[in-house]
Amino acid sequence: MIRVTVWGENVHERSEAPVRAIYPDGMHHTIAAAISALLSDKVTVRTATLDQPDHGLGDTALDDTDVLVWWGHIAHEAVDDALVHRIHQRILGGLGLVALHSAHYSKIFRRLMGTSCSLRWRNDGERETVWTVDPAHPIAAGIPQPIVIDAQEMYGEHFDIPAPDELVFVSSFAGGEVFRSGCCFRRGVGRIFYFSPGDQAFPVYHHPDVRRVVANAVEWAAPPSHQLGYRTDNPYTPAGWYE
Repeated sequence: MIRVTVWGENVHERSEAPVRAIYPDGMHHTIAAAISALLSDKVTVRTATLDQPDHGLGDTALDDTDVLVWWGHIAHEAVDDALVHRIHQRILGGLGLVALHSAHYSKIFRRLMGTSCSLRWRNDGERETVWTVDPAHPIAAGIPQPIVIDAQEMYGEHFDIPAPDELVFVSSFAGGEVFRSGCCFRRGVGRIFYFSPGDQAFPVYHHPDVRRVVANAVEWAAPPSHQLGYRTDNPYTPAGWYE
C-alpha cells in the first residue's frame, strides 16, 4: 500500500465563504477523497493542515508517508523552516512529492528547484486547456486530450524552474498564454510532480480528469519498494538509505 499524506493550508476554506462553499471540508479532504476513490486498493490516505502541531507532519507522520501531496497559497512563510529541511532530506531519500497549484511558491518546492519559481498570473476565471505532450507517461494514463477546465486562474510563462526531467502537460488559456503545467523532477532518489490547475476560487479538484491526474501522480511519485526504508541522517548516499 502507498501511504499518502495530503497537506493543505486550510486557510481560505475557513476564512472565505465562497471557498468554503466549494470545499466545505477543506481542499485537502477533497483531494484526499479523490486519491482514495481512484486508488482504493493501493493507498492509505491521511490529511494534515498548517494549524496542527508540527503542521501535521511530525517525524512519526513523515515516517508513515511515502507520497506527500502539498497545496499551499497564502501562508507559505508560516511553514516551519526546520520541517522544510526534514521534508527535503526525506525527498532526497525517496519520499515522493506532488506539488499542486500555488505550491510552486512553497518553501519545499523552491528549495528543491533552487530557483525563484516565479511566473505570470492573472485571475479572470477563464478557460484552461491542458494538453498532454507525453501520452506515454504514466501520469497521462487515462487522461483525455485535452482536459478542459471551464474556469481557472491563469498561470503563464516564463515559469522560473529548471528544465523538467519530463514534461507531461502544457496548458493554454483563452488570453493566449501558455504554461508548463505538468512537470516531473527527480532529486536524489525522490520523485516530484508539479501540476498547476487548482485555484481555490474554482471547483477544480472536483473535476474528474484533474482528480485522475493527481491519483496517477501519486502512483508515479511513490518510491520503489527497495527505497521505502530511507534514513534521515544522510539519505542522498547509498549509506543513508537501505533495502
